[in-house]
Amino acid sequence: MGEVIKNRYEFVVLFDVENGNPNGDPDAGNMPRIDPESGYGLVTDVCLKRKIRNYVEIVKEEEEGYQIYIKENIPLNRSDSMAFEYLNIDESKTKDLKKNDPEADRKIRDFMCKNFFDIRTFGAVMTTFVKASLNCGQVRGPVQLGFARSIDPIVSQEVTITRVAITTEKDAGNKSTEMGRKNIVPYGLYRVEGYISANLARKVTGFSEEDLELLWEAIINMFEHDHSAARGKMAVRELIVFKHSKELGDCPAYKLFETVEVKKKDEILYPRKYQDYEVTVHEELIPDTVEVIRKI
Repeated sequence: MGEVIKNRYEFVVLFDVENGNPNGDPDAGNMPRIDPESGYGLVTDVCLKRKIRNYVEIVKEEEEGYQIYIKENIPLNRSDSMAFEYLNIDESKTKDLKKNDPEADRKIRDFMCKNFFDIRTFGAVMTTFVKASLNCGQVRGPVQLGFARSIDPIVSQEVTITRVAITTEKDAGNKSTEMGRKNIVPYGLYRVEGYISANLARKVTGFSEEDLELLWEAIINMFEHDHSAARGKMAVRELIVFKHSKELGDCPAYKLFETVEVKKKDEILYPRKYQDYEVTVHEELIPDTVEVIRKI
């Protein structure tokens, strides 16, 4: 799978949405997620990881070492079973195996990390076997994302729509159209921050330099193959990467994140496009041992 990464990284991603719902909240009728106290928009880390997984699945197409563990319509048990089959382990005799081979847990975990990109990247809880005392384990991934938050408070707008397709025969005799609703954000610029631990990559999952390049590619393109009417127009606008000189890093992550300033231009009252904002990286505040890379 290539050489394991040796440097710690942090990164900042800026993405925007225009006339769409970037992440519906099932607890609020699928309206865009909003911090109720401040009005800032939110997008969960789970939502963004799904986009990254989908992109890798599209470009790699089940290539060896780049399968996706958490995917639609595939039970986790089915993926877990691959490790047992590969290692010729009888799932009904796992208790005996654990007694006879203390390394069995590690072998299964290593197999899952080697074959599934998202486990190698984000980690996974693979304790899905009900009857077996030996499972695929729990892996803490080197790549972690926080929640994305909008730069400014957002407006969640409910739009009424009509359709000419009537649901039932009975209704078709009484009306020619039906009403519906969709929730959109007219415009919102979101920021999400992420972390990559070279220490966890070396000790646990084997996340490699090739995996890292694929991750950057997936982040940049995570909305390009995920367009839908509900999500409107979404795009990644900035990927700012901080590369430390060593495995454990050169300075706290928050100091690097604070050097990225995103603010609305003074003359703009209601932002409606990316150009209504200014993005500044204050490189003079960054240690010389940390390299700043603007991927976009």
